[in-house]
Amino acid sequence: MTLFDSPSFAQHEGVHAFFDEKTGLKAIVAVHSTARGPAVGGCRMWNYGSSAEALEDVLRLSRGMSYKNAVADLDMGGGKSVIMGDSRTQKTPELFRAFGRALNTLGGTYYSAEDVGVSVEDIAEARKETPYVVGLSGGKEGSGDPSPVTAEGVYRSTLVAARRLWKQDDLTGLTVALQGVGHVGGYLADKLAKAGAKLIITDVNTQALEEVAARTGAEIVAPDAIYDVQADIYAPCALGATLNEKTLDRITARAVVGAANNQLATPEIGLELFRRGVLYAPDYVVNGGGIINVASEMRARETGGSYDPQWVEGKVDRLMQTLEEVLERSDAEKRPTHEIADAIAEARINAARDEKEAQRKAA
Repeated sequence: MTLFDSPSFAQHEGVHAFFDEKTGLKAIVAVHSTARGPAVGGCRMWNYGSSAEALEDVLRLSRGMSYKNAVADLDMGGGKSVIMGDSRTQKTPELFRAFGRALNTLGGTYYSAEDVGVSVEDIAEARKETPYVVGLSGGKEGSGDPSPVTAEGVYRSTLVAARRLWKQDDLTGLTVALQGVGHVGGYLADKLAKAGAKLIITDVNTQALEEVAARTGAEIVAPDAIYDVQADIYAPCALGATLNEKTLDRITARAVVGAANNQLATPEIGLELFRRGVLYAPDYVVNGGGIINVASEMRARETGGSYDPQWVEGKVDRLMQTLEEVLERSDAEKRPTHEIADAIAEARINAARDEKEAQRKAA
């Protein structure tokens, strides 16, 4: 199957491959849409089994960023980048500086930030070569690690689900199966525990598991066992596609609210969750806090101002209103939540595209 034949291609505006022999950089940048502004999305470093696997991942993630940024009502398009390699053994400052030079060739069409396997420090190395990165910690515009804001959005979304399903304003008496306690998952675990939830957690990083369990009282289970635990809420906060044909019948939770991208292996899984009466909070709505944080940095850079936490707070509040709208429309229209969220995102992207075309014709 060629690139254009792939279902994940989804009308991408551009897909770019970069190789640097000296540093070993193998990177793919996918730009899905610039209708609402420059494409913005994080860089993931992962030990993919093949370049085809990396391409499939970056295409899905890029399209997801277009929808995420539109749903969060940000003046950004959607894009994503992946670096092929083991972030634990193959990461070097020189590699990320080479990545920065690669971004320069796109001329501001795409801005990168951190994602799985990539830290704020790595992005700072890329910044030495390019202005087209965000999520930095230094300077008046710097927003730093977006993970805490992402976790805050997921936490508030969990409370939205608790109010709808259990008519309560906290999580007392509810059990959350939390898959992944990395950057976002660790912050989320603290918030969930403070709100009264009982946590059952898993991760491939045993040290992170032990640290989270020590401060939250969480129960630890093996990675594959997380699907079989008795829980009220399943919170996928690791890699995507954990909601699939093999796991669907094992999950007993009444709600799915997590930070991972592309949680549904296929749209049909979302339809089946809806049929079973499971409240699925669409991932790119729930996890939009981090990109909102990054957007404030870009806004400050464009205006010469400073990072504005109040602006971020207002956008996160608005995002929760959008989640409420998605859930209410799902009930009213008898349609799965992921379809409702997609419709909202596509309407906003298409409106921006139509406006740009009208301006072009009028010029």
